[in-house]
Amino acid sequence: MLSFVPIRLDAEDSHADVPVRHAHTLGPESVPLSGEIVAEQGQIRCRRANTEAAAIALQVDLGEHELEAVSRVLADHEITDLPELRPLGSITLQTCLLPERVRPYVLSLELARHQIMLCLNKLEQWQLFASAPESILHELEVARHLFTEALVHQPGRDETQWDDSTTQRTALAALWLAIDAGERLALHHAATQFGPRTRGEIYAEAASSLGVVPSKGNAPAVLMPDRIGVASPGRPLLGAAVSPDRFGDADKAVLAESADFIQVPMRWVDMEPNEGSYDFAATDRWIEWAVRVAKLPVAAGPLVDFRANSTPEWLYIWENDYETLGELVREHVKALVTRYRRTVTRWTVVGGLQVNDNIRLGFEQMLDLSRVAVNIVRKLHPAARVLVEIDQPFGEYHTHNERSLPPMLFAEMLNQAGVNVDGYGLRVQLGGAASGQGTRDLLAFSDLLDRYAALERPISLTAVGCPSNIPPSLQAEKYAAVAPGCWRGEWTEAAQADWLTAALTIAASKPFIQAVCWQQVGDRTRRPEMPAGGLVGPEETPKAAANALRDIRDALKEGNVPSRIEDATVLSRTASG
Repeated sequence: MLSFVPIRLDAEDSHADVPVRHAHTLGPESVPLSGEIVAEQGQIRCRRANTEAAAIALQVDLGEHELEAVSRVLADHEITDLPELRPLGSITLQTCLLPERVRPYVLSLELARHQIMLCLNKLEQWQLFASAPESILHELEVARHLFTEALVHQPGRDETQWDDSTTQRTALAALWLAIDAGERLALHHAATQFGPRTRGEIYAEAASSLGVVPSKGNAPAVLMPDRIGVASPGRPLLGAAVSPDRFGDADKAVLAESADFIQVPMRWVDMEPNEGSYDFAATDRWIEWAVRVAKLPVAAGPLVDFRANSTPEWLYIWENDYETLGELVREHVKALVTRYRRTVTRWTVVGGLQVNDNIRLGFEQMLDLSRVAVNIVRKLHPAARVLVEIDQPFGEYHTHNERSLPPMLFAEMLNQAGVNVDGYGLRVQLGGAASGQGTRDLLAFSDLLDRYAALERPISLTAVGCPSNIPPSLQAEKYAAVAPGCWRGEWTEAAQADWLTAALTIAASKPFIQAVCWQQVGDRTRRPEMPAGGLVGPEETPKAAANALRDIRDALKEGNVPSRIEDATVLSRTASG
């Protein structure tokens, strides 16, 4: 069994159980594994069916209280030449792969080990050892020094009880600096790649090396000879998802000023609320406005999405009758594509089937439905781009749902099965009170995108977002295991705008990212993708995030990285916002 001494800074809490949130088990290449992680007898324990080496991930509080302990460690070591440290929030972190042993591991030490390793791996992968700013390299070197010191002072081999807070605090300081350095490294890498990516220089270099002569208006993505993944032509496009039950002036103004396209969800529950009876009116008005008034391209989907907020009640009758369910899917996809093929340019055909937590499917049925739906769209609308969307791409859900498929494995199975897609969509929503939506640091976000580049297909972020606040109803005890977490202070409108600026700049700098879509325009909607996750607030006024999206779009057009990324001031917001 893997067991850990949790992060404790107060001796009186040495035997108390700590809350375990967003906890899941990982194997090699960060593939999620089945397992149970619990807090008991003052430790965090991971129970699994086998004894192979594994890692754990869980949400960790890194707020003002923890910052005080880190500051004391730095003062004791007379370390003063670092960037000003601020609270990091509550973020999901992971350990390295660890073998089972009787003696518990020190959680703060193992989290620091992985964070430092990830920074070093990214320095090598991004070829930044010789060019990264000295301030980042110095902060990382201090983290390595403190990690080594904590490693030397951890309990001996025969000790099973342990109360030495010195190792805890030193390891926590190492972890803190590694996270801060990692986020600065992710922003620096984005800053160096943003211009060459958006101006088409990376694509031109890759195409030239392969002897590809791009045709105007229809250039293909090409494999990069010296990097993982493909390079997409042109600059990445920015969009936002509309809500069928909203059609206000504030939403339209934000889209007109800040978006290159609109995303129309087409949830089955909205399109066909009663079996055999379609309601197209709300979707029609958005598409008509986009095409005739705003002159914006339209992306649509997922057409087949079995999440609870997308599935009509009448469909559950056929949950255990796959033959009938498959026929209903065929007819539904045909109806939507036939109606909108003159106006939609990109279809997200299926979304999140591999999560398999609502209408349950077998593994072969997931692949079959994906293949059938994609083939129908290809036949009815051959000129459109076709995507398959992967929900919860970190894969946290697979730890507790054995009927699901790990996200990367699902995509690889689609490739092997010959499902003909133009690319994959990722739904990366962080800061929500739901499985898979725990807050992550920016380096983890950047690394996630790099891992999906290995699919060698263009990647779109079909829904990316975070909230501007956490409603009290989502802070109840029943949501404790999937607490939203926060990034560098509580979620506020300022924090949402800062995260949008950082995350979208990182995504747009990746050569394989083709489009990025914010999860929703407005907050007041019947079926929000995320409470308080929109660009327009409940008072129908644009939030700071709307301005941030417009600034990113302007930067993409100009080919110049946003100034707050270049100088990393996006990380300098105070805890109060």
